Amino acid sequence: MYKIDFEHPIHVYFMGIGGISMSALAEILLEKGFTVSGSDINESDLTKALTLKGAFIYYGQCAENLKPGPGIPPIGLVVYTAAIKEDNPEFIAMKEMNISAITRADLLGQIMKNYEMPIAVAGTHGKTTTTGMVSEILLTAGLDPTLSIGGILNSINGNLRIGSSEYFVTEACEYTNSFLCFFPKIGIILNVEADHMDYFTDIGQIRKSFHDFAALLPEDGLLIINGEIEKLDEIIAGLKCKVITYGLKPIYDYYTTEISYDKEAHPTFTLKQKNKTDIMAAAIDPSIFTLGSRGEHNVQNALAAITLADYLKISPLKLKEALKKFTGTKRRFEEKGKCRGFTIIDDYAHHPTEIEATLKTARNYPHRDIWCVFQPHTYTRTKVFLSEFATALSLADKIIVVDIYAAREKNTIGISAKNLADEISAFGKECYYVSTSLGFDGVEKFILENLQKNDLLITMGAGDVVNIGDNLLRK
Repeated sequence: MYKIDFEHPIHVYFMGIGGISMSALAEILLEKGFTVSGSDINESDLTKALTLKGAFIYYGQCAENLKPGPGIPPIGLVVYTAAIKEDNPEFIAMKEMNISAITRADLLGQIMKNYEMPIAVAGTHGKTTTTGMVSEILLTAGLDPTLSIGGILNSINGNLRIGSSEYFVTEACEYTNSFLCFFPKIGIILNVEADHMDYFTDIGQIRKSFHDFAALLPEDGLLIINGEIEKLDEIIAGLKCKVITYGLKPIYDYYTTEISYDKEAHPTFTLKQKNKTDIMAAAIDPSIFTLGSRGEHNVQNALAAITLADYLKISPLKLKEALKKFTGTKRRFEEKGKCRGFTIIDDYAHHPTEIEATLKTARNYPHRDIWCVFQPHTYTRTKVFLSEFATALSLADKIIVVDIYAAREKNTIGISAKNLADEISAFGKECYYVSTSLGFDGVEKFILENLQKNDLLITMGAGDVVNIGDNLLRK
């Protein structure tokens, strides 16, 4: 595999430079003096920001993009993601021009090697939120970390921060086993469930992947892991590093059994530690935490972040301040505003477990009826989890299902959003399928005609369903 010499910057080309992770990596290389160019389908805030920092960006992907203009050095390396297929015209041109190439994950792994304390947050769900929590804690503690987050963190007004300390924090995604290219000193595993079944064959293969990730940690490293993960022993068997567990039972190293919520679903809980009475040395209620984020699932995420903070000996008062200040990243139970008397929330949930967590959180939030507009993400995921999606979405009072967001896929398996709407209706729930093949106008019209004052509207999915709330707030 190609090894980057960070002491001798070259010209690096990113296929899909506008992605949340790719844009962060491109910015890191720009900061280190590399020439950066790349392509994406559409212009976005992320690509605009990169252009302002000196990147050369093309919209649309074609072979000509790999032939730099006058005054620009030739491309020495191409970085690409799993979404780039071998029939991509740029990928073909790269091969013909004999340009070296590495994956996004390979680049991130090589960047991690430049830091003494790289921290990687893994799990089927909650990676972005927990990475955001950890980031907020390190920032509040004044540790000047470098951060690469899979979402927008309000306190840095973006997804990337370049610091000057030994701390590097990033998400670690299991899709295509990309996190096996990383070099973490501290790893966090939040949960292990079936997902990405277009790549993995079964849950056993997924568990092995997470075990292999944990096995990357060195002997003097640390794994922080949710003790409630099914067949936990399969994940931690034979590890060289120290292992600390957390969860909602007294059998774990860090735990809580007492959770209460305020009227807007913010949890308060008491931190406990197995076999210890003195949890943290602080003057005022050292073990009582109130979160700025919402829901029981965020208590679990916070326990992981607290465990890390205690291991790093961060001040409990700074820790509590950070967790209260952290309200979540963009698109995680994000309050968008009010439209004609109903409240609009947007959420990235696109897996049944995430949907269930979001809708349970909504039950503790002020509402008359909970309406959920769900945009399924990928045909494979929709087919594999059809029944589980229906069960989870039935926690809403009324559901609107729109067309599947294809992402990297083509519909070769004969599944549609209408199939999901029918499955939900079979539960006896009030469910509507609204086609969005020509845009969101139809579903927005339906919402304005049917929602009432004090209803709660949640737009949900990993695609462009977020635009519905934005459009409604402009009307």
